[in-house]
Formats: sequence, structure tokens, C-alpha cells
Amino acid sequence: MSLDNLVGISLEKIEPDDQSIAKLLQAAERNIADAHVIEVSQENRFDAAYKAIMQLSNLALRANGYRTLTSKPGHHQTMLQSLMKTIGLESDTMMVLDALRKQRNVADYSGDIVSKTMMDECIVQAEIY
Repeated sequence: MSLDNLVGISLEKIEPDDQSIAKLLQAAERNIADAHVIEVSQENRFDAAYKAIMQLSNLALRANGYRTLTSKPGHHQTMLQSLMKTIGLESDTMMVLDALRKQRNVADYSGDIVSKTMMDECIVQAEIY
């Protein structure tokens, strides 16, 4: 399946914009730096790293002429899954990113604690991209 098949369902076509792409990269870099601040909780560090992953995924989509329809449910999942098409992400890494997405949902919506292992993995994944 190509990204064009998702247009109107979960994506829309856009004209790539260097300025918005640069802003997303700068924001991701700030969030990665924030994820390393040991004075805050593991949950906040995880959130910062996860946010960086989302910003970088969004950047990859935008650079390829797409953006998610945020009014539709599942836009985080769409952004992550699109990495297989936008940057050639391997499926085993996609599974790791999806596990981090699920952990983020559990932590955000049920108040569960994020383990140090999950926090560390999220930071590592954010730094890879």
C-alpha cells in the first residue's frame, strides 16, 4: 500500500515546506534534550522522547508531501506506520515504536507508571532519527 492510498482516509497531500520541516526538527531536538533532564520524572522524560518521535515522524511525512488528518482517530499510529514508506523503517523497529505508542496511551489515560526500561528505549528511538 502506498501513502496515496491513505489520502482522504488518514492523510492529506500537502506541498512540502522547508520552514515547517525545520521547525519540527528544532522542536524534536529540544524534546530529546528535555528527555535527558534527570531531575524530572520518568513519565515526563518518556513523554518528551515520545513527542520527539512524533515530531520526527511528522517531519518525514511532510517532507514527502503528506500530513495526517488529526481530526481522525489513530493519527499517531498513522504517523509511525508511515515511517516504513517515508524513511524505509524496518518492521521490527516499527513494532518497537508501536509498543512505545501503546505505553504512552496507557500512561496518559490510566496513570500507569513508565518503567525506566521503556523510558530509556523511547529516548534511544528518538535519538536514532
